[in-house]
Amino acid sequence: MADALELELETPLPIDTIIKGDCIEEMKKLPSNSFDVAIIDPPYNLSSGGNWSWDNSEKLAGFGGNWSKVMENWDNIPLIEYFNFCSAWIGEVKRLVKPTGSFWIHGTYHNIGIINFILQLQNIEIINEVVWYKRNSFPNLSGRRLTASHETILWGHTGTAKKREYYFDYEKSKSLSFPEDNLKQAGKQMRTVWDVPNNKSKEELAYGKHPTQKPVRLIKRMLDISAKAGDTILVPFVGSGTDCVAAKMNGLHYVGFELEDKYIKIANERLKHCDNGLTLFDSVSEEN
Repeated sequence: MADALELELETPLPIDTIIKGDCIEEMKKLPSNSFDVAIIDPPYNLSSGGNWSWDNSEKLAGFGGNWSKVMENWDNIPLIEYFNFCSAWIGEVKRLVKPTGSFWIHGTYHNIGIINFILQLQNIEIINEVVWYKRNSFPNLSGRRLTASHETILWGHTGTAKKREYYFDYEKSKSLSFPEDNLKQAGKQMRTVWDVPNNKSKEELAYGKHPTQKPVRLIKRMLDISAKAGDTILVPFVGSGTDCVAAKMNGLHYVGFELEDKYIKIANERLKHCDNGLTLFDSVSEEN
């Protein structure tokens, strides 16, 4: 598996590679209609105004870590800049994903309204809005608001609203069942509320973690119903590599982008873990 590298113009699609660089600039170098699915976990801009970010230097009992005012620049972007930033990567995703493909975008109330608006401006149809219910969510510390216990995932496609050619395995979506999901029943239609605990297995965290890391089981569910074996997945924001790992576990290819060396290293180690045939669901950590 290739290490991170810098792309040059007109480089062929670098399958199964994490590319170091700005995703917008690097995506511009790739040919149109190259991908079957995109999994997008952009900065939520959570730190904008509040200056809250994740610090794992201390363990806070019951909270899975310690929240402190340590800034991450990539999560603190002025509003107009954030709008332009999202417009740019959404435009590239639209160009790169095939008309028969689809994409999934993670978000919260901090950013999902902006992204929804941009999708409409760019005439991109949303298939579903999925609510990821996190019953073990991080408790609020202020006592001045309800405890946030969900995130929003937008599932959309890049084709036309009339044809709707995107791939969707409806029968598989019905047949799937998940031991941890109290809502989904085998043989019943999959609904738009997904009960997926935010716990990660020890294997998922063995090589390090990312402040917004998602559980592999969440990404696998997306790919189970929207991608076929051998498809190629676009991952604009790799982070610690969860999307790439889930793609590999599902027999898919990936191309990902990440700016920070420390996260590229974690992602590559996790992918090597998969190369060795090791599972990521052997045990569940108490950490979120």
